[in-house]
Amino acid sequence: MAPSTSHVKDSLQRQQSRLLHHPVLHSPKHKRVTASFPPELLQEYFLAAAGAAQPPEPKKVLQDESPTTPVPRRASDETLAVHAGEKPAAGGTAGTDLIVTPIVSGTTHWFRNSEDLIAFKEGRRQSFEYGRYGNPTVKVLEEKISALERAEATLVTSSGMNAIVATLLALVPPGGHVVTTTDCYSEARAFIRDRLSKMGIRSTFIDLDDMESLKAVLDKDDVTLFYADSPTNPLLKCVDIRQVAELCHQKGALVCIDSTLASPINQKPLTLGADVVLHSATKYMAGHHDVIAGCVSGSEALISKIRAWHHDLGGAISPNAAYMIIRGLKTMALRVEAHNRTALLMARLLERHPKIERVHYPGLESSPWHHVARKQMAGYGGVVSFEVKSDLHGTMKFVDALEIPFIATSLGGCESLVQQPEVMSFWGQTDEEKTKNGIKDNLVRFSFGIEKFEDLRDDILQALEKI
Repeated sequence: MAPSTSHVKDSLQRQQSRLLHHPVLHSPKHKRVTASFPPELLQEYFLAAAGAAQPPEPKKVLQDESPTTPVPRRASDETLAVHAGEKPAAGGTAGTDLIVTPIVSGTTHWFRNSEDLIAFKEGRRQSFEYGRYGNPTVKVLEEKISALERAEATLVTSSGMNAIVATLLALVPPGGHVVTTTDCYSEARAFIRDRLSKMGIRSTFIDLDDMESLKAVLDKDDVTLFYADSPTNPLLKCVDIRQVAELCHQKGALVCIDSTLASPINQKPLTLGADVVLHSATKYMAGHHDVIAGCVSGSEALISKIRAWHHDLGGAISPNAAYMIIRGLKTMALRVEAHNRTALLMARLLERHPKIERVHYPGLESSPWHHVARKQMAGYGGVVSFEVKSDLHGTMKFVDALEIPFIATSLGGCESLVQQPEVMSFWGQTDEEKTKNGIKDNLVRFSFGIEKFEDLRDDILQALEKI
């Protein structure tokens, strides 16, 4: 039976009173701080928590409906992340009866006789030949990611950048034309601008939300591929994937989306019309800041093309790294749920803080990208960027005063990370380059981990008091 309204209110008031004096961490290293923040945010946070604890309403069964009739449904992401790729119809995980996927470290596979080899070459026998072309442990990982992305096939690579390079080289031939955004990953942008141009491949850069420019380019030139990040890093802008896919497909262009900052839990670009989706699997997929990898998913036809280039580039992931990502994926849904919740609550709190000028987060209704994000994302991710009401050195003082997060690059792991892009990524670059990328001296990018929300909240609030 659900608790009464008065009981819930009493309980919330007791919890709010306790948390108003909650220390950052129960450790001598961390100082006790008193958090000062809008009471309506507290009420919103606790009512949401109380609501989540309520049992769902029982489903009403129609008179002619049998409650015992099974309803066909797709397995949830939570279940797919645990089981996909690891329970084949026969033979158990990776050809064994183990529950856990084994690390198959051997590089070379042998064949019983010449007929056995021919059967493998003709596709009548499923097996492996050489580690650079495929591996049983890596295959499990690829099938698991395919299930999460709703893809026919996936290629896992040694890094996210390797996945980007292999994809661009495979899908854009000499004489081709890439259209990308000014906000895409900086190293991908440099590769498109500086490397592909030497291969006779043209490139056009447009603003992410300028659909008129995209239409004009598509009408004027033969475009081979549209490439974009969504959300972008570090300003969290969002591409309307469905709209872009419709425009590009009308002109015969492919669409590639780097969905790293979303994760497959929050966004599935293939279901929105994209042809391929990329990730740095180092981030939310692996989730523990301890492995480098990338992946690209799409149709069997497209991934086969990319795989051929990947074999030539030699960016094979090790079986040990693949195993670590498989293990990380099993908890990805739980971790991403925590990232989403903490980031949204912190974004709302920071938006109302007098020492914050602006918050960049697509989950906020005030975000110019919110209308796009809410259509195509189940959650908004764990990265929040915000502008402190201070200068370069005042913002550095805020970052240095934080006690929980590490000052570091990357994102999507269990530990919270913080950086000042002006210092971390754009130090020494011209003002023109920084302005072009929307980088200000007072911009902070915070990748929220899975620590307790109240601890992170109190830490940020005490650091803001130092400026």
